[in-house]
Amino acid sequence: MREVTLPDGTKVPALGQGTWRMGEQASRAADEIAALREGIALGMTLIDTAEMYGDGGSETMLSEVLKGGVRDGVYLVSKAYPQNASRGRLERACEASLKRLGTDRLDMYLLHWRGGTPLDETVEGMEALRRAGKIRHWGVSNFDADDMDELFEAGGEGCATNQVLYNLARRGPEFDLAPELKARSIPLMAYSPVEQGRLPKTGALASVAQRHGVSPLQIALAWVLRSPDVIAIPKATSLAHVKENRAALDLRLTAEDLAELDGQFPPPQRKRPLEMI
Repeated sequence: MREVTLPDGTKVPALGQGTWRMGEQASRAADEIAALREGIALGMTLIDTAEMYGDGGSETMLSEVLKGGVRDGVYLVSKAYPQNASRGRLERACEASLKRLGTDRLDMYLLHWRGGTPLDETVEGMEALRRAGKIRHWGVSNFDADDMDELFEAGGEGCATNQVLYNLARRGPEFDLAPELKARSIPLMAYSPVEQGRLPKTGALASVAQRHGVSPLQIALAWVLRSPDVIAIPKATSLAHVKENRAALDLRLTAEDLAELDGQFPPPQRKRPLEMI
């Protein structure tokens, strides 16, 4: 498994697993748990969740995945609602997530998106949780370049990642956000790296996929993973899909491949507002 380095030198898998819309239906729980465990076995040990996902249902489902000694081999990420970003509420939200997950610490805790709480108060709350041993690292999600500037001005130098929407069809972060993160050695964590499967499966993606003998969505995931400082967290709910995602990490796109993809999905030439799903 290729790894990405956090600002403090900690190494995490470049390819992890997302859990959005998982843990919402009991009838799907067995398949979801099996898929996540298969991903862990294949080295995709970074798992992302949030208190928002299924109103805690995703975290509760993950508690089953983490049983039997699995927890120590997983880099566990969760996220707090913006209304819980003040120091006191952040601590309570974190403790509630820990209880649902059945663990005593998070490896990474993110502010899900920016709300009305002053950023210096959020930074203070995150650092207090880190000192207390309830989290190892903290970061943000859905922060644009100007938000990151404000975060650093508020004392947020301890931020370890920024999780944003990034894929072939959503290349806006490349213009200013990604370069700023790279300059500070902060990895970008890409959610919905294949646009939830909605990317066109014709044109450049189909052409490149045919050359490599893989699916178009595997090419799309390999494209996100081409950068050494990007972490991708696709979701998969079947064993076959998990294996396809893992295989995408081993694909090496050529200059010809990248140029053809740029032709259909051009890089940004100007600032674009950060997109969210």
